[in-house]
Amino acid sequence: MNRLTSKDWIIITQRLTPYLFLLPAMVILGLTVFWPALQAFYLSFTRYEYDLTQMPQWVGLANFNRLWKDPVFWKTLGNTLLYLVGVVPILVIAPLVLAILVNQKLRGMNWFRAAYYTPVVISMVVAGIAWRWLYAETGLLNQLLKGIFPGGIPWLTSPQFALYSVMAVTIWKGLGYYMVIYLAGLQSIPSDIYEAAAIDGSDGISKHWDITVPLMQPYLGLVAVISAISATKVFEEIYIMTQGGPRNSSKTIVYYLYEQAFTNLEISYACTIGLVLFLIILGLSVLRLALDRNVTVTSDQ
Repeated sequence: MNRLTSKDWIIITQRLTPYLFLLPAMVILGLTVFWPALQAFYLSFTRYEYDLTQMPQWVGLANFNRLWKDPVFWKTLGNTLLYLVGVVPILVIAPLVLAILVNQKLRGMNWFRAAYYTPVVISMVVAGIAWRWLYAETGLLNQLLKGIFPGGIPWLTSPQFALYSVMAVTIWKGLGYYMVIYLAGLQSIPSDIYEAAAIDGSDGISKHWDITVPLMQPYLGLVAVISAISATKVFEEIYIMTQGGPRNSSKTIVYYLYEQAFTNLEISYACTIGLVLFLIILGLSVLRLALDRNVTVTSDQ
């Protein structure tokens, strides 16, 4: 048996050092993320509710069968997909327009950047309460629209408006955050490219279509993924402003999960809903990666 030389020990140490640095983070993630996730996966196949002192009872696919027949779940799934469709396109396009505007070298532009970013640093609890006051029957919005709608608009009390009213808060809150991501991408584009494009006749708005959008593809993909996952997991706005009402019109999957787990104490059923939510988010991520790969292959060709 060959003995390890000092050189071998140095090589082993160099290879193990990165993993030693990762070990504390992996232990914390294992205890707080991975292990609870495995427990939730197991509980989705059991009955664990009401009396939480009792051990979970294995029921197989009974929770999934219940989920398939649950009209409230399908309603919340539809609301979540509607939230996704209504919020994500705006949060992909509008922040890019804002980033292009605040990227101009004009006096006082830093104040505009700070103004657009201010909603990001405001707590969602504070923002939700403030917008609930704005949406109130005697709130500022209805006062401003009194001449057009004398009776006011039931922003949060009508099934037709509740979900869209909450969407507006999500968009307002996220514009500045995604604007900063785009701004970092815009400032990495050399000005020489725009100057060369101007010589070729591409100037004004057309230069952004010809240069900015293609070069910002990685950032567009990143914002699309982040905003889609955030929209799928929306909870705070719903909880503070509508609590899923009226008549489940603004209830999303995450809020329904919370309601089942902490209001009805149906832990196993909540874990089943959480598993479906995980699969939806996983599917969105895989789809985005596949689209990015196709774009890369097409551009290489």
